Amino acid sequence: MSNVAFVFIIMFAGLLFSVPIGISLGTATVLAILCYSTTPSYIVIQNIFGGLNSFSLLAIPFFMIAGSLMGLGGISKRIVKFADALVGWITGGLGMVVVLASMIFAAISGSAPATVSSIGSMLLPQMEEKNYDKDFSTALVASAGTIGVIIPPSIPFVMYCIVASQSVGTIFIAGIIPGLLIGLALMTVCYFISKKHGYVASYTKKDRPKFWPVFRECIWAILSPVIILGSIYSGLCTPTEAAVISIFYSAVVGIFIYRETTFKIIIESLRSAGELNGQGNLAVGLSMAFATYLTTAGIPKKIGAWITGAIHSDVLILLAILGILLLVGCFVDNISSCLVLTPIFLPIVTSIGMDPIHFGVVMTVALAIGFCTPPFGSNLFIAAAISGLPIESIVRRIWPMIIAMAVCLLLITFIPQLSLFLVSLM
Repeated sequence: MSNVAFVFIIMFAGLLFSVPIGISLGTATVLAILCYSTTPSYIVIQNIFGGLNSFSLLAIPFFMIAGSLMGLGGISKRIVKFADALVGWITGGLGMVVVLASMIFAAISGSAPATVSSIGSMLLPQMEEKNYDKDFSTALVASAGTIGVIIPPSIPFVMYCIVASQSVGTIFIAGIIPGLLIGLALMTVCYFISKKHGYVASYTKKDRPKFWPVFRECIWAILSPVIILGSIYSGLCTPTEAAVISIFYSAVVGIFIYRETTFKIIIESLRSAGELNGQGNLAVGLSMAFATYLTTAGIPKKIGAWITGAIHSDVLILLAILGILLLVGCFVDNISSCLVLTPIFLPIVTSIGMDPIHFGVVMTVALAIGFCTPPFGSNLFIAAAISGLPIESIVRRIWPMIIAMAVCLLLITFIPQLSLFLVSLM
């Protein structure tokens, strides 16, 4: 058996028996070194600590804490109110608010599940009161939550850059237009479905609330993404430093302005971020050891040579990679998939001339669609828990949104300037 087959059989066997992704990667790496390499096995420990010794990696727990504080401290509530003032008067207004509020909250949390939880818990009851079908409303919340990892800041973007040795600030810029494109696509789908089923606006255009009073009330919430992204793109601070600023900003606004952040909320935010980050760091460290073994053993080159030898068209190679990413996204979470697949696919796409930043956006979007596809879409489970509906009824209504996101994925893949235009300006 070749080392290529051996390492992937061990890894997928672990995943098949529900072994955590980090342990599966670490076991495959150690056994492959023992069986196929003269390299001492303690090199795995060095690679783990080397992978975790990253300043950029600190951004992840900080953005987790900030997103939790903003969701529980009243900021997300004001974001919803502001979005309602902007688009609530359109046909299917509350559905539009779901998407727009998710886009704004995405620029704060960097997490798809956090976006679904914060926006869905506020808007699903309101949509039910306005006679929206519950399964459609829940499907829309689940699909809109995917924008949480595309519009920066994005936790999967940070993970990709750590594995691929790319600039976090650059990929943040590259994710803006794709995130807006997906948001617009979902709003378009929402409009036509609302037109068909008679879902009315939140209010008539005549009764539309005056913009400036709402803006003044929500200004502190709206400033959150402006401060986070503005500090990064202006060059004043790194993404990690911006994440720390966002924690202090959300705490100050929640405690002294909106007066909804309590000591209990702060402790809960720290606890949940600590637990999630501890689990994630184990996977990150072991994935770096896995990636190092793959590189030193020449496995990505072997896989790349096999793919390019079997498929002679660059377009077909990209379509094959997209198909694999979409399939994997149905079964494995975004971050775990990124850790495993980046060292394999990145050398292939760069060999056909694709920019690594562009590929990072494409990979994140493709895997993000898996958040709302069965059988293991995390957004589906969170939205179902909020609404109380079975997964099956949500899945029946979510396919138009998935198709819209898949079309956006193709556009993002084959029109590189959608990702790279703002990067070129910076």
